[in-house]
Parts: sequence; C-alpha cells; structure tokens
Amino acid sequence: MSVSVLKEKVRFTYEDYVSLPDNGKRYQVIEGEIYMVPAPAPWHQDIVGKLFVLLRTFVEARGLGKVYFAPCDVILSEEDIVQPDIFFISKEREHIITEKNIQGAPDIVIEIMSHFTAKLDKTAKLKLYERSGVKEYWLVDPDRKEVEVLTLKRGSYESMGVFGIRQSFESGLLKLRVSLKEIF
Repeated sequence: MSVSVLKEKVRFTYEDYVSLPDNGKRYQVIEGEIYMVPAPAPWHQDIVGKLFVLLRTFVEARGLGKVYFAPCDVILSEEDIVQPDIFFISKEREHIITEKNIQGAPDIVIEIMSHFTAKLDKTAKLKLYERSGVKEYWLVDPDRKEVEVLTLKRGSYESMGVFGIRQSFESGLLKLRVSLKEIF
C-alpha cells in the first residue's frame, strides 16, 4: 500500500505578512508568495531620491496628489502586498491612503531594478500592477541607464518606449517631462 502526500502550496495573506518579524528585512507578498529582498544599495537610493524629489516637487506645486517611497505598504489584495520604490496617488484617489498603509492601486509605480529584483519587477510585479489597474509603470534600469514607461490601455500595458540617458520622456498621466541625464 502506498501513501501519497498532498503538497499544498502555502499562500501568505496580509495577516501573515504583518506577523513577520521586524528584523530589518523587506518583505513583499505577490499572489500569496512571499519575497524577501536585500536592503537597497546606495546607488539605488540616489536614483530613488532624485526621482522622488522631481515628482514630489512637481505634484505638490500643482496640487495633483501625493508621492511616497518605500518602505510603505501598498495592499492590492489580501494576497498582494508590495512596497514600490516610488508611487503617486492622484488627488481624486487619496481616499485609498489610510493611517497604516495604502489600500488600492497607485496611479503611477516606479521600480528601480537591481540584479536581485529585475526578474520580479519585469514579471510578477508587472502582471500584478497591470491586473490591479496601475495606470503607469516605470521600470528604471540603472545598469543600462534606461527607463521603460508602460501605460495601461484597455487592461493591458503598452510600452511607450525605452528611454536612454540622453533622452527625456513625458509621463502621460502627470504631463511631467523627465530628463534622464538628471536622474543618472
């Protein structure tokens, strides 16, 4: 007589996530699967800082909404909890901002990729942000000094282009022109 063992995949929820130890590590949950990423490198933080200041200055001067940076929990579902590097929430959608976290999809998400996070950023997070209704997704590649801008059209992302260090691009949502030589 043989015994078969059913291997059930453990799915993490928001309740599991908040009970993780506060050990300085960064955790995210995507489709119930937990991911841990190391602390960002100084070059990563430099890019985050430049983009954050650019966006926040632009957004606040025009009263367009709020800009945040990680770590800040964004709850997209009970099994999808992320900490985007930078994100924008429009004034019309500020109701998703709570005292503890963000309850819903930001309008713009920006991820600065590293060799630890690039695959996750380009696959699982891209699908999650697309499914959740994030209107613009910027994938920043510091090694190549490029940014790909994806916009949500009829429920799917379309690439608006990959822009290099000598180029600039305009956020379709914010109407903000970003010169990449100022970021890299």
